[in-house]
Amino acid sequence: GFGEGRAFAFPLDVTKEDQWIYALEEADAAMGGISVLVNNAGISRGGDIEQLSLDDWRLVMSVNVDSVFLGTKHALRYMRQNQPGSIVNVSSIAGLIAAHNSPAYNASKAAVWLLSKGIALHCAKQGLDIRSNSIHPTFIDTPILDPLRQRFGKQEAEAKLARQIPLGRIGEPADVANLVVYLASDESRFMTGAELKLDGGISAM
Repeated sequence: GFGEGRAFAFPLDVTKEDQWIYALEEADAAMGGISVLVNNAGISRGGDIEQLSLDDWRLVMSVNVDSVFLGTKHALRYMRQNQPGSIVNVSSIAGLIAAHNSPAYNASKAAVWLLSKGIALHCAKQGLDIRSNSIHPTFIDTPILDPLRQRFGKQEAEAKLARQIPLGRIGEPADVANLVVYLASDESRFMTGAELKLDGGISAM
């Protein structure tokens, strides 16, 4: 069943090491162990390489990359005790395909892609049954699209994005959730160090 005693929430600034340590400790206690970690925090800041401020660059790197480093570093202690385990890092198709105007987002998501592989190899070398994979969605219907919606209006913004995708639509949060469930489950037990594209065919072009 669902409901009380099934889900727990703890405040966490993913850029702060002490908060990760606290949140993981609390989660471990609440759930009686941790076997899955999903690193899903992500932000974007606009501007091309000449316009983007160093502060915005650092903020994006901090939220998108430091979070994966810190989360994994401190979760592995608990995951060792709860094998088999799975780490799912949400990168982006923008970590594999660049744009002219999103240097921080491209670089941060590419970092998550390769960091995921390094984590996979670390766990395998340690003889741990803990897998690490990255997922690479294209545009998904989440608040990260809000600036575009405000600029062009919801319908026009989403149509604009959909035109870039062979399947002709943007993704739903459930599409991402279903892939996370697969990677978290034993159905994917031989998959590690992989990158899964969830992009409606955009990278096939």
